[in-house]
Amino acid sequence: MTCGDSPVTLREAVVLSLVLSRSALRGHLVGGRRLRDEADQRRVPGLAELAERLRDPPAAVASRLPDLRARAARLLDRGGRAGMRALPWSDAAYPRQLAEIDDPPAVLWVRGDPALLSAPAVAVVGSRTGSPYACAVAERLAAGLAEHRIAAISGLARGVDGAAHRGALAVGGPTVAVLGSGVDVVYPPEHASLAEEIVAHGALASELGPGAPPLRHHFPRRNRILSGLSRAVVVVEATVRSGSLITARLAAEQGREVMAVPGNVLSGRSRGAHRLIRDGARIVETAEDILEELGVAAHAAGEGESPVEADPVLARMEPGDPCDVERLAQQSGLALPVLLTHLTELELRGRVARIGAGRFVRLPSPVVT
Repeated sequence: MTCGDSPVTLREAVVLSLVLSRSALRGHLVGGRRLRDEADQRRVPGLAELAERLRDPPAAVASRLPDLRARAARLLDRGGRAGMRALPWSDAAYPRQLAEIDDPPAVLWVRGDPALLSAPAVAVVGSRTGSPYACAVAERLAAGLAEHRIAAISGLARGVDGAAHRGALAVGGPTVAVLGSGVDVVYPPEHASLAEEIVAHGALASELGPGAPPLRHHFPRRNRILSGLSRAVVVVEATVRSGSLITARLAAEQGREVMAVPGNVLSGRSRGAHRLIRDGARIVETAEDILEELGVAAHAAGEGESPVEADPVLARMEPGDPCDVERLAQQSGLALPVLLTHLTELELRGRVARIGAGRFVRLPSPVVT
């Protein structure tokens, strides 16, 4: 992609991203028009046109350009030294599905594998204070998607987000975390080790440059990237005021599928998710429901192998060998309440048996005829 007759440089793209992140400068560059209707929105200039305007900017923008260019150079230097990659919208590696949304970021900063940003992906989002039920469901959905090479995308937050990332990682699958801070600023801080694991097996991404703090207003804008990278958004548990509903609304506006997991009608934790279902969101109970909606054929992990054998807990249990829950929690990386919920589900399906306080044994796989 070019700006006028010459290509956009990486520094120009970073400068543009800095201009667009400042509402006053953005207004001057775009033209200061209010977006009154859909026709008006279609007339909003794209990134290539804005980059061209930046080469002959309005006076209010021109006066700030020396400082912004110096800041862009510092960000690129800091990012390079930290092993980050800055992907401008003009780069061939920039995810095409994100470039097609109404307001794509001018630059994506990435730690990990940038190619995963263009891979098939589903966002799994929900409450930061997710119940054990919600976290167990998020882990199962992400693991099931990962088994079909579909990346689980989430926001690295506490609760459902973290559970989704762990579920994908537990089966060796891909996962992407889209942050409301720089990719070198992990929030919440207790997810630092999880973030490093994601970098090793997936990717962290953000439109915010190195060192950007996790400010409150960053997260709603982050959500458009989260949904824009995804083929669908699945809301696992959300109240009526949850930020996950913002992600779901953006997904619908972007033409993505919106799905939701039903929850406990007595707790109020899932009223937002239930509202989505009433409004037409697909009900999701298993990863197969998501795959069916997306038209992806579900298949077993291998010839003659039941898909359940890829379960992150069963994979750590030998048939007939008793295991205590503390050891399983340590080996699987699951929180104890989440693990106990999952073991109860496996027990109901006849995959494990409880043999005493805190001890379970894996049962032989059912014979498929």
